[in-house]
Amino acid sequence: MIAVLKHELRLYFHSLTAYVFGAFLLAFVGIGAMLYNIQAAVSNFEFVLSFGSLVFVVIVPILTMRVIAEERKQKTDQLLYALPITTAQVIIGKYLSLLIVYLIPLCIICVYPMIFSQYGEIYLLTSYGSILAFFILGAALIALGVFISSLTDNQGFAAAIGIAAILLNYYSVSLSEYVSATASGSLIALCVIVLILGAVIRYLTKNEKLAYGIGFILIALLLILYFVDASIFEGLLPRIMEQLSLFERFNTFVNGVFDMTAIVYYLTFIAFFLFLSVQSLEKRRYN
Repeated sequence: MIAVLKHELRLYFHSLTAYVFGAFLLAFVGIGAMLYNIQAAVSNFEFVLSFGSLVFVVIVPILTMRVIAEERKQKTDQLLYALPITTAQVIIGKYLSLLIVYLIPLCIICVYPMIFSQYGEIYLLTSYGSILAFFILGAALIALGVFISSLTDNQGFAAAIGIAAILLNYYSVSLSEYVSATASGSLIALCVIVLILGAVIRYLTKNEKLAYGIGFILIALLLILYFVDASIFEGLLPRIMEQLSLFERFNTFVNGVFDMTAIVYYLTFIAFFLFLSVQSLEKRRYN
């Protein structure tokens, strides 16, 4: 795993990827600090991070698009299977290298509240709590990007899907106001989600019986619940969209609340998508 980590770090820092990522992140947070802390004389550095979180839509897909897709394109992923380590260790090594690339500019950002505190009153506890949440938010999005990269050998396609997925998550709370809140609308949407889940399971496992079986059972359960008590589904889809939003949970930290449930959600999100990434590589190994 350490060998994979070192190899990935050399690739990032011998190319422009790490530098472009860091430059974009620092530039966006710097613009936010200028607008909020300097021009508007606002003492809340956490507002800067809320503004800066939008940059993840672009920089995370750019950082993660090649992590596995390039290996598949160059056929070097076959060499990974010959290493004396497990597939999980390969994914963790690659993921940790991405976190290090992300952590370097974030360490520079950690200096900002200390600088601003010399010229005014800054809520350091809230600021650094928000920086911690900002790091975990980015780590969760990077895990999603790793999984998307594992599904294709086309870097451009991986980046496009990553941008779309993160953008959808960013605006999910706003979009929840426009989706159907009726019981039937929620039922239809959930059935579509189950079908998509079945397609992902089929792709990862190449087991049609498993995919169709899980899909059939989940849809049957949804229909039974709907006919037993349709009121359960009223407003369910908007609530799900709000609960799944990574950015909405980050806003609780911006508002000065250290939410442990959000931390647990982020860590679960990371573990889930890293697990899917491992399964994606394992599927390719056996194919």
